[in-house]
Amino acid sequence: MELKDNTVEKLCKRYNVPNHGHELTFSCYHRLPLLQNRLFCEYLVEAIVSAQQSHGFDVWAYVFMPEHVHLMFCPIRQPYSISAILKSIKQSVSRRAINWLRQHQPDIIGQLTTGQKHEKVRFWQDGGGYDRNIFSYKAARNCVYYIHHNPVKRGLAQQPSQWYYSSYNQMYKKGESPLAVSLRYFPRQ
Repeated sequence: MELKDNTVEKLCKRYNVPNHGHELTFSCYHRLPLLQNRLFCEYLVEAIVSAQQSHGFDVWAYVFMPEHVHLMFCPIRQPYSISAILKSIKQSVSRRAINWLRQHQPDIIGQLTTGQKHEKVRFWQDGGGYDRNIFSYKAARNCVYYIHHNPVKRGLAQQPSQWYYSSYNQMYKKGESPLAVSLRYFPRQ
């Protein structure tokens, strides 16, 4: 859909279906590698934990890449809104990160400037990102594999276990990860 100022509005249809998991992907503004800053990754961990408490969902898998995030989760409270969950996560990180950048790296703020009246600076790319409902074991398994191997595919790690902001070690190595994972509602084979 084209808008008056020749920008294109991204339409993302969300399906809030009970007992479905969701695979979300969302990106930093202009795909800038803002998540190379570990502090911003910690803001993201804290925002996801806070959203879990507010909205009620289990994280199944995740990986934070330098310029985007893959998050797979299952809402456990009904009804739920993926849009509200995503808004809770993104707004919190955006506010904190932009405030930090203004104080410590104001030169980067210019790269985040939108030219819009209502939102002059953005941390996240506009729009809903990617959202896919997950309800079968095969789809869930494939999604987890894709998420965990994203850093390897990009050449950022040789093995999924080497990427810190990932659920891989907690799921397969019984190690720690920055964000707790729960597979109690993960689809069964």
